[in-house]
Amino acid sequence: MSEHCDFSVKFWGVRGSISISDPNSVRYGGNTSCLEIRCDDRLLIFDAGSGLRYLGNDLVERGDVIDADIFLTHTHYDHICGIPFFKPFFNPQNRFRLQAGHLLPEKNLRGVLCDLMTSPLFPVPIEIFQSKIEFHDFIVGDSLNTGSDVVVRTASLNHPDGATGYRVEYGGQSICYLTDTEHVAGELDQTILELIDGADIVIYDSMFTEEEYANCVGWGHSTWQVGADLCDAAGVSQFVIFHHDPDHDDKFMDGIAEAAEKRRPGTLVAKEGMVLRPGKPVWQDLDINVGQAQAVPVG
Repeated sequence: MSEHCDFSVKFWGVRGSISISDPNSVRYGGNTSCLEIRCDDRLLIFDAGSGLRYLGNDLVERGDVIDADIFLTHTHYDHICGIPFFKPFFNPQNRFRLQAGHLLPEKNLRGVLCDLMTSPLFPVPIEIFQSKIEFHDFIVGDSLNTGSDVVVRTASLNHPDGATGYRVEYGGQSICYLTDTEHVAGELDQTILELIDGADIVIYDSMFTEEEYANCVGWGHSTWQVGADLCDAAGVSQFVIFHHDPDHDDKFMDGIAEAAEKRRPGTLVAKEGMVLRPGKPVWQDLDINVGQAQAVPVG
């Protein structure tokens, strides 16, 4: 990988199921899933939860014309609720490609998002957007062509209604994003192991602890302990705990971070504003929600 190659992921939403506004949860953040991955000048967005609104505000403040891909793990509401509030969609100069791999053959992405923005669920239709927006449905398991030297590989995840895991490869390094998915007790998912093999960064659905999971079997989510086991087995460099339960406040998350550090040293718990680059120190945007990037190294 070239020394001048910039490959990074920034977290704009880290919660699962529903966004929260709680003074006891401000350090980790309350928005639902949204990641910004930069491959030099290429922008890839993963999931469109409530964190997408803040990413959109940031992109507008930068003032650039945007050409980006948005990849959805699935279309449960917490992963798409930011779409109607994404300001860059209202600029006719911008171009986006929205992609999903879990809907065919019964449904398609444009149809699902049209249903989201249909009365009486939402007051304005999807046609309100002014950007050039293309909708692409792929078959999970495909490797996706981004029209550049960025490779996006996909795999099926175990979640109600289906979901897609992603591996982004650029400049000889890789970032994997796997949420929402549920493990089978006592087994390691071979599909996931193949996708994350030797990855630099793996972001994994860790909504529950092992103790909580016993009462949540079949809900479509996993534990940080299983995430650590998968990363160990696949030779992953950096494991990131993600998709935090909305009932887990900062104190609870601190406890998870401490336990995970003992189990797998170097494990990170995702926070809104966190920026990761393979093999580089962690950076944290201290003021993510008002668009003032004040980043400091935290590891």
